[in-house]
Order: sequence, then C-alpha cells, then structure tokens
Amino acid sequence: MGRIERAGTGADRRLLAALRDCGGQPQVAAVARALSAGGEHGALWLAAGLAGAAADRGRRAAWLRGTGLVATAHLASIGVKRVVRRPRPARAVFDPLVRTAGRHSFPSSHATSAAAAVVAFGALGPVGRHLLPPLAAAMCVSRLVVGVHYPTDVVAGAALGALTVRLAGKRGPRV
Repeated sequence: MGRIERAGTGADRRLLAALRDCGGQPQVAAVARALSAGGEHGALWLAAGLAGAAADRGRRAAWLRGTGLVATAHLASIGVKRVVRRPRPARAVFDPLVRTAGRHSFPSSHATSAAAAVVAFGALGPVGRHLLPPLAAAMCVSRLVVGVHYPTDVVAGAALGALTVRLAGKRGPRV
C-alpha cells in the first residue's frame, strides 16, 4: 500500500477544501449530513440488503449473502483503520459538519460499505444496478463535503469494499 501521509497530500487537502466549501450551502450540507447519518456503520446498505431479502423471496439467500458481505467489508475497514491510524482532517483547518464515531480516517468506512453494496447487490436487479451506484457515489462525496475524510480515504475505502466483496464472495452473491 505504501506510506499513507498522516495529514494528506497537498492535492488531497485542496480537493477536500473545495468540496468542504460546498457544505456552506444549506441544501448541500443537509443532504451530506443525511447521507452521513444513513451510512453510519453501514446501516443504509445493511437495511437495503435486508429489505431486498424481504421483498425478493426468490433471491432471498443472495440478498442475505450480499448483506453479510457488506458487513464483512465494513468490519475490514475498521480493522484497517486500527492499523493505519491516520487522523481525520484537522479541525483547525476544516470545521466538520458531523460528528464521527472514531478519530481515524483511513479508509472511509462509509465508502467501503457503499462500494461493497454496489458490488454485492448490483447483480440482483434493477435497484442494485441502477439506483445504488449513484447513491453510493453521493455517499462517498458526502464524506468530503462534511469534512471528515481526505479524498484518498474515500478512494481507498471504495476499493476495499469492492475488493472485499469480490474476494470473499467470488464475484458477489450468486443469483
């Protein structure tokens, strides 16, 4: 993985500053806060998997397997955070719009579970294929808008989520 900069690279900080500035717009801030709250501990994605299992009886096992893979990816991100221990962006520079569950930012667990859900549920129908990718992308961007992650945290989290589901699920849930 190489060395993770403790305080983000110059490009990391500049992109974070630009997107965090978007959070000054009340409507943008409200959406970013809502996405942040919904993505806490992978809740939105776990709920989506359970709802899919309840609504799609024919593929219930695949939805439940995908939900388990999303949870696995989320737990993997927590493990990586404990090893890397990269601090979140400095409060002196970026006033965050939300509180966080922890002090460490690399990788973004929100991005991990969002990307894991896209991969895990993408093969299970039109909702997974068409609705989840833009929602997951918005979730990832929201972490920058609320000022609690560097862009590299989000990219690494998304890669970790997708990779975890692919490796653990051998191409995602079987349909």
